[in-house]
Amino acid sequence: MSKESICLKVHKRSGQEALILANTLGLTDKTLLIHSNTDSLFIPLVREPSEREFAALREQLREFDVGSGLFSEKKGQEKTIRQLLHGVLAPHLLACLPKALDMVGDIAIIEIPPELDAYKTMVGEGVLKTHKNVRVVLAKAGKVSGIYRLREFEFIAGEHRTATLYKENGCSYYVDVAKTYFSPRLSHEHERVSSLVNDGEVVVDLFAGVGPFAVPIAKRNRNVQVYAIDINAAAVDLLKRNTRLNRVDNRVYSIEGDARQVVDEKLANKADRVIMNLPETAIEFIDVACKATRSSGGTLHFYGFIRAPDTVEGVKRSFSKAVETAGRNVNAFEYSKLVRETAPYEWQVVLDAKIR
Repeated sequence: MSKESICLKVHKRSGQEALILANTLGLTDKTLLIHSNTDSLFIPLVREPSEREFAALREQLREFDVGSGLFSEKKGQEKTIRQLLHGVLAPHLLACLPKALDMVGDIAIIEIPPELDAYKTMVGEGVLKTHKNVRVVLAKAGKVSGIYRLREFEFIAGEHRTATLYKENGCSYYVDVAKTYFSPRLSHEHERVSSLVNDGEVVVDLFAGVGPFAVPIAKRNRNVQVYAIDINAAAVDLLKRNTRLNRVDNRVYSIEGDARQVVDEKLANKADRVIMNLPETAIEFIDVACKATRSSGGTLHFYGFIRAPDTVEGVKRSFSKAVETAGRNVNAFEYSKLVRETAPYEWQVVLDAKIR
């Protein structure tokens, strides 16, 4: 059967970015098949994008159009949670159901709005019924906070645990979402950055977590050295397990400690490439990244947050000023994009900067 739907039209070269962005914004209609022609990709949407969502699309995609078209329904499509709870919850409560959830292995992480707090167990059971691979449903119970970037969770359905095995881009990871920071929404970045690393490079990952950057880099390249640092002992324990699990423990050196101190004592002037995935405060570690980079120059992968009315260009200016304060210069920004929306009018941004 075919169904008319609002859709996002993009050039195929931007297809992967468009899919990630549409999914992140909760816009993709997953009951319908994506269509394509020679040049374009047509992504069916559940609704017209809001003004805020249009701004995110304009910021990240070079060219796009929102129109309508006929799309084939997926065969054997499982019920959505909205369909499952139709007639059980009042219409105004159905409208409050989260449009997206994070999947980490067999754990689903969901944000329950205040209107649905009394029905959260029902929502959790609905997630279990509509996602056959899910064994645990956790509700966010606070913001990411603290030096370890942890979040509190509430069990609302399924097994009572926070540890799981997660697979991404051909790599496997032991993850404990209560003890370590981890975001499956950065899977495209993990793959993209690992694809840029050249044979023979030395990479310093300043805030490595359980290894989602370090492991794929080492797995792609047999002749690299990756120094993966994290201040969280639980994260480093899992990082070590993950390097062994993926058979890259001979190329990834797991280091527990404060990145500033570790670079000062062990890693000054060593790196061809530095990864800075600490968006809340990465700007405060520009001097550390510069110190780790070879005197001949290198590449910094910087992740930060941007809040309207700030722009990516504004982040570039702040970054360049911090690099100059550290005694270096930005030779070129080789890549800059909004990675994902993290809150209303707030996005995570990435800069790839060549410094000298």
